[in-house]
Amino acid sequence: MLDQIVQWLTEHLGKIFSGEIITFIISMIPLLELRGGLLAAKLMDVPLIKAIPLCIAGNIIPIPFILLFIKSIFRFMRAHGILVKLIDKIENRAMKKSAKVEGSEFIGLMLFVGIPLPGTGAWMGSLIAALLNIDIKKAIVAELIGIIMATIICSILWYGLLGLVV
Repeated sequence: MLDQIVQWLTEHLGKIFSGEIITFIISMIPLLELRGGLLAAKLMDVPLIKAIPLCIAGNIIPIPFILLFIKSIFRFMRAHGILVKLIDKIENRAMKKSAKVEGSEFIGLMLFVGIPLPGTGAWMGSLIAALLNIDIKKAIVAELIGIIMATIICSILWYGLLGLVV
């Protein structure tokens, strides 16, 4: 599914924006994030040396905003009856995944963000960190290391071993 969404975005946005801009934008989108950004870069022939910093930057930008403001945004939305069911669903999903992070906050969060599996990544990691009240500095460092781990893994997948097939 990730590859289909990324392919659709690259086909349609590729008519308007450069591969570098699309790579950066896709890296900021929840669910797609860095994995999608690197795949888009590969599909659009963006060299890996350019793709990596674009994907990391795009994936990092939302983190502090999520950590600082998501609980306030959710409170405001609940108080005004805006998308309450969706907020509940997102929070419940995050709390179910939080068990992977709770015991060893730093390492758990780093691995949660760094191992590129469906439902993991910087967006969900930031939400979990915010809901668990993990120290913001600790969360940002853990997520940054996790993003670098995910970058290495996805770079090997998209540009290395599986890159020969994709």
